[in-house]
Amino acid sequence: MSDSKEAVTEKKGRGSPSNSDKKDTNERKRNAEADKNYSPPAKKGRGRPKGSTKKSKIKKPDPMPKAPRKAKNVSSSESDEKNLINKTCSKMKLSSGLIVILGFIALANCEVFFEEKFLDDSWEKNWVYSKHEGKEFGQFVRTAGKFFNDEEQDKGLQTSQDARFYALSTKFTPFSNKDKPLVIQFSVKHEQNIDCGGGYLKVFDCSLEQTDMHGESPYLIMFGPDICGPGTKKVHVIFSYKGKNHLINKEIRCKDDVFTHFYTLIVQPDNTYEVLIDNEKVESGSLEDDWDFLPPKKIKDPEAKKPEDWDERATIPDPDDKKPEDWDKPEHIPDPDATKPDDWDDEMDGEWEPPQIDNPDFKGEWKPKQIDNPAYKGIWKHPEIDNPEYTADENIYLREEVCTVGLDLWQVKSGTIFDNILFTDDPEYAKTAAGTFKATQEGEKKVKDEQDEEERKKAEAEAKTEEKDEDNEDLDDEEDTPGEATEDVGDHDEL
Repeated sequence: MSDSKEAVTEKKGRGSPSNSDKKDTNERKRNAEADKNYSPPAKKGRGRPKGSTKKSKIKKPDPMPKAPRKAKNVSSSESDEKNLINKTCSKMKLSSGLIVILGFIALANCEVFFEEKFLDDSWEKNWVYSKHEGKEFGQFVRTAGKFFNDEEQDKGLQTSQDARFYALSTKFTPFSNKDKPLVIQFSVKHEQNIDCGGGYLKVFDCSLEQTDMHGESPYLIMFGPDICGPGTKKVHVIFSYKGKNHLINKEIRCKDDVFTHFYTLIVQPDNTYEVLIDNEKVESGSLEDDWDFLPPKKIKDPEAKKPEDWDERATIPDPDDKKPEDWDKPEHIPDPDATKPDDWDDEMDGEWEPPQIDNPDFKGEWKPKQIDNPAYKGIWKHPEIDNPEYTADENIYLREEVCTVGLDLWQVKSGTIFDNILFTDDPEYAKTAAGTFKATQEGEKKVKDEQDEEERKKAEAEAKTEEKDEDNEDLDDEEDTPGEATEDVGDHDEL
């Protein structure tokens, strides 16, 4: 760079730079190289006050984004673990196009607390089977199943035995979601076309004794699909709060096909939540409104009672309305067209009576007409008061110690595959991780369609073979049946 580019341009009414200024400029250039600072060139039409020899230094923005915070626990092979840990887990906030051009990018780091993709057999060392007394637990196998998109990438843990309880868990470095989101995500594939069985995760603190985990073990969160017959096809979202499990008071329908689906639960520090299936929001709201964690804010005033003279009747019978004199008629009358049969014997059959028919003049019970009630006051509403037992809790969302995730469920028909288990504080990272669902489903459907077509052709071929065999058997039976014997006249000389 020449000195002329650093010098201040001479303008009318402005002084030209002195030799000392030029020396200072060269010195500043050298300092800028050493300190990674730079001196901005003077703007057109601007000079510096006469006698000034120093320009202010402006620090350049960092040329590279900050590295993401590493995941505390990522279960996989060593090489895959490094790759997963080094995944970018950052959200870039771009306030304007100008800032993008200038390179000013602010980053908000996130954390991946646990991520398990079952990419190799190391899960057998990290996951622990329960040995709870009195239970016969089923075993998991690592497989991509009967149909898949990528056989290696799509491998997960599959239930392998029918009519069994399953209890398997793994621990990781404890974390708290204080003042930040909690995101729980995993994928489920019911390739066996499940009729009754769980497909959910349970989240525990560090107190869980893994080898004794069972259905009554206290947990923090239970989340995921549950299917049993046509009546139960829902997503469980259960939180433990002050020692009691609370179910969501909304019905969230789960997927019931045979393909892979991602289930995501997002809990925000403002006590709101979202449930997503395949990155699509299926439910959201307030933790306080959609669960019964807290007593109601308002209760009916126990001291209030409806006044005795409170009239809730909108209409009343017209007191001036009178029943017509000819109103009362019998409901049934003898049939005037009926005649006694000729063969009717009064002594043998009794006295003959004509059959009854509906009376066309019958009007039913008379009721006076209704008129507006002049004393009507509306429906009385019980007044409410503040519930003295209600205390707001800003930390309903908070789980101080998240340490363990487990598969604790029952399945009548095995075959469910669990995969892509993720705990993070970044919904965007989870969204990206689940973004593979579409390609996975498309690949699975393609392979399954091919398998179904092969099965169809095979069944047709077997049916034709069976039909041909039956025809051959019928033909053999016909050939083996003896015909009628013909008498040989020559053998009957007596005739």
